[in-house]
Amino acid sequence: MSALDPLDSLLFSLGRAFCSPLAVFVQIQGCLICLILAFGWACAAYVRNREINRMKDSMQRGNSFAFLCHDITELEHSNQLKLPRVTVVMPLKGFGEHNLHNWRTQDEVDAKIVVAGISTTCSQKIHNQLIGVEKMHKDSKYVLFLDDDVRLHPGSIGALTAEMEKNPDIFIQTGYPLDLPSGSLGSYCIYEYHMPCSMGFATGGRTFFLWGGCMMMHADDFRLDRYGVVTGLKNGGYSDDMTLAAIAGAHKRLITSPPVAVFPHPLASDLTFPRYWNYLRKQTFVLESYTTKVNWIMNRALFTVHCYLSWGFVAPFLMAIIHITAALRMYIKGYSIEETTFTFGGLKLVGCLATCTIIELLSMWNLTRIEVHLCNMLSPEAPELSLATYNWSLVFIALIVDNFLYPVSAFRSHFSQSINWSGIRYHLKDGKIFKIERSKDMGPVYTDLGGKHLGKKEAPPKLSFLSSLARSLAQWRQPKKYDI
Repeated sequence: MSALDPLDSLLFSLGRAFCSPLAVFVQIQGCLICLILAFGWACAAYVRNREINRMKDSMQRGNSFAFLCHDITELEHSNQLKLPRVTVVMPLKGFGEHNLHNWRTQDEVDAKIVVAGISTTCSQKIHNQLIGVEKMHKDSKYVLFLDDDVRLHPGSIGALTAEMEKNPDIFIQTGYPLDLPSGSLGSYCIYEYHMPCSMGFATGGRTFFLWGGCMMMHADDFRLDRYGVVTGLKNGGYSDDMTLAAIAGAHKRLITSPPVAVFPHPLASDLTFPRYWNYLRKQTFVLESYTTKVNWIMNRALFTVHCYLSWGFVAPFLMAIIHITAALRMYIKGYSIEETTFTFGGLKLVGCLATCTIIELLSMWNLTRIEVHLCNMLSPEAPELSLATYNWSLVFIALIVDNFLYPVSAFRSHFSQSINWSGIRYHLKDGKIFKIERSKDMGPVYTDLGGKHLGKKEAPPKLSFLSSLARSLAQWRQPKKYDI
């Protein structure tokens, strides 16, 4: 019988400590978190799959354009003429492959480029959006805020408009991205970060969630500054979606997310881990901005719950590593159970965690599979998306890494109260931007998620983008319904 090595003695002591009542509670809690996530993704998959079945049923009844609308009579020319005008505001920095593709998928477009200038009282994105609203057509009934790296489906704007027409009580209509990881760990961390939020957008109707990449609203809400949407954004606003969601909650306004509003979001092939970290920092920093005291309380609650659940998810895996390592060391060294006081209860907890993790990953895989199928049906002429490109080993690693880093990023954001966003440093005070710093040295070479290069060597010259846009728009000779 060999004596215990000091490291082995420490290992077995940790194994025994991780079988205490408190440690068992933490590990069981981790299993429950996995199962809750799996259940939420299963519900989201049901909603998305229900829309797929509706489209299939419509096709079987002879509607070959079911990817555009369920009732083919809505495509008749007389009905199309009744559609209201929609202004699309798309803040653009740099130029990527999806910018023009978006508008080739929409059938009636009239585009113009507006130079917004620099922001002085709010984030640059919000400033660009408000300038776009100021320049919108006087007959526009709705305004759609759209990120430039979102890939629209054919007829996406028409589908969103139809929902707004059916229910005038809708304050904001939103969608959500289906991230397409490029292969790097950073891209999988972003995919994993977005997946839990996908539950809140896959309701098929009312939701409390809002994604700034796709928001359709009533144009008059901005013309008349209803509910303070303009002043709330302009006076110190940092995050467009968080600010508008707070306004909607304060005034009990309706936010909806139709099941077809899921958009492919290809992530950059060179999306490095530092770029993912910068993105995560910006996502946690939004919780430091707020409009009212109630909004501040809600953000603090979200901050606390998210941090607790993130580390509550990671801790059981760290404990599982100790249990497995202790068992392997006992087997390799030939220690007796009496000598190590090893308990097999830890391995039982490891087995439970492994089972729950597999269920969670299967549920995530199923939701992704259904959303990929739905996107392929909504864009029948686009290159087909495939689930085969997903590396599920990296997905699992990303689950651990992202949930471990989220509280680190959140606490750093809380104590710094400043963030570098696309080369601009914003400082918050009482939840609002009060200072903006710009420097040539702050500017990033790349955007955060997309494949657009902003450097001098590889970025397309401005004239190239304008001439390409002009050539593409020159091909469209139909009556115009949408402003961009």
